[in-house]
Amino acid sequence: MTDISTPLALLGGLSAQTFMQRHWQRKPLLVRQAFDAEALKATPSRAQLFALAADEDVESRLIRQDGGDWQMRHGPVARRALPALNQPGWTLLVQGVDLHDDAAHRLLSRFRFLPDARLDDLMVSYASDGGGVGPHFDSYDVFLLQTSGQRRWRIGRQKNLELQEGMPLKILADFQPEQEYLLEPGDMLYLPPRYAHEGVAVGGDCITCSIGFRAPRQDELAQEMLQRLAEDAVDEDAPGKLYGDAGAAASGQPAAMPQALVDFAATAVERLLKDRDALPRAMGEYLTEPKANVWFDEIEGFDEEEDDIPLTRLRLDRRTRMLYDERHIFINGESYRAAGRDARLMRQLADKRLLDDAALAGASEDARELLRSWCIAGWAHND
Repeated sequence: MTDISTPLALLGGLSAQTFMQRHWQRKPLLVRQAFDAEALKATPSRAQLFALAADEDVESRLIRQDGGDWQMRHGPVARRALPALNQPGWTLLVQGVDLHDDAAHRLLSRFRFLPDARLDDLMVSYASDGGGVGPHFDSYDVFLLQTSGQRRWRIGRQKNLELQEGMPLKILADFQPEQEYLLEPGDMLYLPPRYAHEGVAVGGDCITCSIGFRAPRQDELAQEMLQRLAEDAVDEDAPGKLYGDAGAAASGQPAAMPQALVDFAATAVERLLKDRDALPRAMGEYLTEPKANVWFDEIEGFDEEEDDIPLTRLRLDRRTRMLYDERHIFINGESYRAAGRDARLMRQLADKRLLDDAALAGASEDARELLRSWCIAGWAHND
């Protein structure tokens, strides 16, 4: 298990437990030198960002500002399409960098004192002098890590969340900052949801990593869960019970909804919700579903009858999402019932994202076959 009581330089000497109690979703935290010079060497460089932005499989945006005029272009953005580095007022945003770069994935993993179900992705921005995206607010928690250059942040508890009309970006109409900070490389600022902020690059060559978190709306979750539960309710091999109303009285009001039919439907829904596995299973599958632009390198031409994959020191692919509950293992949108020694093994893999030879030696043959299938699918690799 992760040690949540040890002071962390990442959190300015606070333990993860103390940070969660004092700051998480409550108030900002500024940490000077959250990352030292050695740690910053592993963060994405300008050249890496420009290369990713030109890739059609990567989500990116180019934002330009000229006075009160804002322009936004969605990627891919070729290097020749980017403005000159000395041209002020532009920003390049690259989303999901952790999906494409191992070092970025390791950076994101430093924030796993929060549940993986909440951790979303690493967005990285490059900005020339004066570049930014305007004053705005996010509906989720965010850590803003400065890795190159300087950025001036103005923040405030914003009551008026009205946005400017006719803008390609969500820019606050009446931003009222309360505090101001200049962040140097290694500095980090945490902001709770709906805390208004504006970051402006100072001097150019400014790179900022944004560690964002998933915050699904309750109505979105309800819609997703109900849809998945409805799909689970369909069994082609065992059709459901048909509605019947033998003995019903004749109706003098033919357009009136029969209450018995309403009750029949309600019983079906209640039966689904009473299934102790149904809702957690739907939730786990939803939370581990890969994003639309995620793909895995499946082993081609693999013959399960003739070929074998030795299981030695297994590591999850950086794009793999894996969670668990008391009765299930969830991975990349799929769920498996698990119990006993194999369940403990799979939970260890989910928590540590790695299984060494000693741990694998205790796996049952069924568990080993499942792990091999994940390797074939590209979800895991021999380290």
